[in-house]
Amino acid sequence: MHPSRVFHEHDRALLLETARQNAFALIISCLNNRPFAAHAPVLLDQAGEDIQLRFHLANANPATEALKQSGQALVVFTGPHAYVSPDWYGQEDQVGTWNYISVEAEGPATPLTADGTTQLLDDLSAVYEATLAPKPAWTRDKMDPAKFTRMLTAITGFQLTATRFEGIRKLNQNKPEAARQGVISALNDAPDPLSLAIADEMHKLKP
Repeated sequence: MHPSRVFHEHDRALLLETARQNAFALIISCLNNRPFAAHAPVLLDQAGEDIQLRFHLANANPATEALKQSGQALVVFTGPHAYVSPDWYGQEDQVGTWNYISVEAEGPATPLTADGTTQLLDDLSAVYEATLAPKPAWTRDKMDPAKFTRMLTAITGFQLTATRFEGIRKLNQNKPEAARQGVISALNDAPDPLSLAIADEMHKLKP
């Protein structure tokens, strides 16, 4: 994570919202001094102060066996990000930078049972099929049970208990308000949605 504490975010509700909005995450593990990385959609469950993550990986992916053996993972949720030109600050002797939002979850990860993985897949389908309304939601009932069982053997579901759950919101908090407003104005004129999203998040910050 970025070492500057001014960018660290501790609002757990905001971190959860950010992670859920950017749930196609990077899952990192390490085995025998070799790093492994995989991408997967992640579901976050909260019970009191405890946060658990559920996801699945293909058994053919080397990251799956690495995670089984190491039992530890780092999950990175990447939010919007945008380049910031030094010309936008209205100050001399500045350099370019990158504003961004991200959330990290770290902790022990254990394989799910077949029933647990099935529940994960059902929950994933329910969450994302709901975003396609008014299309009738796809459910596992539409599949041949034998074929689903065969496909299930090709993946491993995991549950990670977050012992560390932190976020970065690097939005020029270390700059004077006039400089920040210059960046917001320039980003609002940018043609890409990521720059617009960063401008919106910067605007929400209180000076």
